[in-house]
Amino acid sequence: MLKQSLRWLTGLGAAGALVAASATPAVAAATIEPYFQDATLAVGATPTTRALFLYADEPTVLTDVSVRYDYRSLATKVTVVPADGQKCTDPEPGVLVCEEPDDVVLHEMPPIGSGTYRNVTKQVRLGLTEDAQLGDSGDIAVSFEAAGGRRGNYTSHVRVGEGVDLAGGPFTTLSAKPGGKFTVPLAVANAGDKVVNGFVAVFDLSYSIRTKDRFSNCRYADDHLLSCQFDDDIPVGTGLVATLNLELAKDTYAPTNQSGYAQFMTTADFEDLTRVRAAVGAQAATPGSGPKLTMTEAPGRMRKADQTDVAPGNDYTGWTIKATGTNGTDLAAIGATLKGTAGTVVTATVGFRNNGPATLDRTNADYEAATHTVVELPPGTTAVAIPDSCQLRQGTRTYQCASEMLLVAGQSYPMTFRLRIDKVIPNARGAVLVNAPCECPAGGSFRDDIKPANDKATIVVNAAQSGGGQGDDDGDGGGGGGSLPITGAPTTLIAGIGALLLVAGVASCLLARRRSPRSVA
Repeated sequence: MLKQSLRWLTGLGAAGALVAASATPAVAAATIEPYFQDATLAVGATPTTRALFLYADEPTVLTDVSVRYDYRSLATKVTVVPADGQKCTDPEPGVLVCEEPDDVVLHEMPPIGSGTYRNVTKQVRLGLTEDAQLGDSGDIAVSFEAAGGRRGNYTSHVRVGEGVDLAGGPFTTLSAKPGGKFTVPLAVANAGDKVVNGFVAVFDLSYSIRTKDRFSNCRYADDHLLSCQFDDDIPVGTGLVATLNLELAKDTYAPTNQSGYAQFMTTADFEDLTRVRAAVGAQAATPGSGPKLTMTEAPGRMRKADQTDVAPGNDYTGWTIKATGTNGTDLAAIGATLKGTAGTVVTATVGFRNNGPATLDRTNADYEAATHTVVELPPGTTAVAIPDSCQLRQGTRTYQCASEMLLVAGQSYPMTFRLRIDKVIPNARGAVLVNAPCECPAGGSFRDDIKPANDKATIVVNAAQSGGGQGDDDGDGGGGGGSLPITGAPTTLIAGIGALLLVAGVASCLLARRRSPRSVA
């Protein structure tokens, strides 16, 4: 499961760059950007699996999708064959055309709380023929067509390299309190039969795991360690080890288990992952300005105990940090006070604030929301635009909304509803309830709030007197005071699931963006 998660994240990281780079206001039809990751293939190795990622600047569905793989520049060197049982044809040597059996559903990001991941076509396998030789290279032009004239293309670079086998060291478990410092080993071994000439460690660390070090061969996003590149050779059967100085943030939720992983890649594989970063002009993660992080020869071989031969899936290591003590979270609802005449459309900015002291981190590959909020409309009003994260409960005037996965202590998480006042009812009251129950496929709400008394706030329209919370005026609408300030989403992106996105240099753009309310009228 871990390996699958890391592979999935790695592919998403590079592809996500295209979303951030091409983000534009929605037009008549969604802008769709394809991405097909570069590949370095080794003679005699297991074929590499790849899929075409499709990203849109607004949710959309593609029908009658076909994907064309044109590898004529490598026709005698490379093979491209279907991997998922889709119907494919070979109209000419070096060309494969595959029909998607189902519609392809696209999102800017996988829907929070859905437990699903989309935006990808069926996979193909890239392999080498007997004619391939070390140093050969060429391109695969991948294009798609869909109903309605939707189309796009991307050119991926393929090269023939030498096969090696990197293996990560054993997993480590330790304890630390919020704000506490600790060290972990970064260990890698050569489990193959050829010398490894340089490698990269790519980190997937929980939001709470930080570092103050700034090594010149590593890249960072604020205090989050993202990757480190090494020029060292690793002879066959030997290994290298370094020590990482890390710490838990003071706002770490406790008690919890915080996890971190490092995946080791060859230099070429890392280049295959991150070339798109420069191509789309995305901002790169920041290199350190201090000395290099160096590795020393490890004592003895470091193959995992249950591995006796070279096999895929052993190129990572990990750490579990048990956060000790008690450090909880208080989520407080934010309401709104509005006013207007009949027919007026007013803006209700509601939501909740994480009062801390701990950040609530539910980041994972299933896109589970950290909590859910329900918004009950005041009588006499109708929602004409709602946030993308909200859905109307059938047969009610209540909307259920999924939160982000990471709720940072001290930050507010606003949602914008556009309400039409159909009838003026003095002191009409609705409600905002954070930590609301949810029978959701990917998990429910936060149940351990340390101050549940402030989980509920009111939405008041045409109040007889001041109160109820913050509102924004629009037309004849007006706002009142008394609520918590809305500070917006954090602009520094999380580690965890976002760490590998940041390696591609795009995470702060990708997850910090907010969508406009969608029309429901």
